Amino acid sequence: MRILHLDQNHPLLLEQLALAGHHNDENYTISKEATEKIISKYDGIVIRSRFKIDKQFIDAASQLKFIARVGAGLESIDIPYAEGKGIYLISAPEGNRNAVGEHALGMILSLFNKLNRADAEVKAGHWNRESNRGLELEGKTIGIIGYGNMGKAFAKKLKGFDCEVLCYDILDQVGDDNARQVSLQELQEKTDVLSLHTPWTPQTDKMVDDNFINAFAKAFYLINTARGKSVVTSALVTALKSGKIKGAGLDVLEYEKLSFENLFTSKEEMPDPLKYLITAQNVLLTPHIAGWTIESKRKLAQTIVDKILASF
Repeated sequence: MRILHLDQNHPLLLEQLALAGHHNDENYTISKEATEKIISKYDGIVIRSRFKIDKQFIDAASQLKFIARVGAGLESIDIPYAEGKGIYLISAPEGNRNAVGEHALGMILSLFNKLNRADAEVKAGHWNRESNRGLELEGKTIGIIGYGNMGKAFAKKLKGFDCEVLCYDILDQVGDDNARQVSLQELQEKTDVLSLHTPWTPQTDKMVDDNFINAFAKAFYLINTARGKSVVTSALVTALKSGKIKGAGLDVLEYEKLSFENLFTSKEEMPDPLKYLITAQNVLLTPHIAGWTIESKRKLAQTIVDKILASF
């Protein structure tokens, strides 16, 4: 097959496809419009999130057999239309699930123990012990929404902390030894820390709004390593100010570009809720790197290669 690579990935992906007899073409700067003019020559494409693969693109790809996205989700692809054209869609949530689980756990531990604030204060010459007294994870209830690859990996990391782990998912019977599946109502009644591990879908878009937050019985911490558009930032800020949300660890933001590569091009574009998050001491922000480790780069590429070679 002739395969077009639109984003740089671990070199093993190109190497193993070539060894299997496939022809690789690389073009990491070509525009969507230019790609549409040449895509009819290709049997497959490998992409991360550089541009959206919509109906127009798919119609131009008359010979396409597969689209492989080196990442966990497929939201940048018109899935029903592509599948209706007989195009096989490949993603690799197995490749970065461990990294996401570790990152989510790290965010909780940092928030509970005020590590970022304490570090900044000591470096500024302040030795404040009492104001930086932390919390322990033991005995807390962790609620996970979305119990697929990412949610399961996170729950596995919580073993040994002697905390209760609950999960909620739209699918039945996904709970396991690491998390007890419950209704959304029970999760909102008991949770001390909420961690999101859902894809971005019409059901999860703007899911965490004022009503959702206020349905929780207790004040809680929020961790989001999933998709930024699932959380209404203005609602989050309101809850942070009122104390309903005690702290937040956000690897993703509502304002991210579709490619996940940029947030804003200038400070003038920054909305007020984001300005608040940037200055809040009980908010931890990272630039969509939960699944972005040295190890996951290799694992993601290997997963994609394995799935392509298993199917073609």
